[in-house]
Amino acid sequence: MRLRAIISYDGSGFSGYQVQPGKRTVQLELERVLQAMHKGTIVKVVASGRTDAGVHATGQVIHFDSSLTLPMDRWKIALNVQLPGDIRILSVEQVQEDFHARYDTTGKTYRYIWSLNEVHSPFERNYSVHVERYKPNIEWMQKASGYLLGTHDYSSFCAANTSVKDFVRTVYTIRFEVKEETNQLHMIISGNGFLYNMVRIIAGTLWEVGIGKKSVDDLPAILQSCNRNNAGKTAPAHGLYLEKVKYLR
Repeated sequence: MRLRAIISYDGSGFSGYQVQPGKRTVQLELERVLQAMHKGTIVKVVASGRTDAGVHATGQVIHFDSSLTLPMDRWKIALNVQLPGDIRILSVEQVQEDFHARYDTTGKTYRYIWSLNEVHSPFERNYSVHVERYKPNIEWMQKASGYLLGTHDYSSFCAANTSVKDFVRTVYTIRFEVKEETNQLHMIISGNGFLYNMVRIIAGTLWEVGIGKKSVDDLPAILQSCNRNNAGKTAPAHGLYLEKVKYLR
């Protein structure tokens, strides 16, 4: 049977999601536990997409196949007992045999967090990007983000070292929220899919607009140029969270 799980993980201690030789990854930990549960049989785990080293997830989606007769309400408990504390299984359900966590996605939502505090708490240092020297103009950032909405070629917002051939994606919404209780600025972005480092490059570019390094009116030309060199710096990985993955089924 095929199972779908929603998982959450703290990316601080991982070299990303995907298995890499000699490195600790989220996929490696998941497959290690599943292999033990299946008495040594290798169980392949497929995710909605990979995340880089330091990137967190509060709503990553995976699927895997299992021959175990474990009751459905026991799967979450069984996995969480054996997984390390920086990975948690939030839910597990049986799905159709042809469900695919990656290819069946219809949209994703990411969150990016900046800390505006004068002093960056040591308990927050891995979970937000500290920018205490700056007071960004959030109105400029929100206005600039409007130029990025819709369906476009986002080559300017994709890392150069990618093998992707199609750079066209659709961004549905970008909004900014100020969390007064923590003095944080959040950017929440949703789209039908994102290129490699696209969210972090958008975050870095809009941040540069917010601090006056770029103008709101620069965004159309940056987008139309299809040139990565014209966009802003890639924002640090540890401020990024994969928040939600959407499916039709």
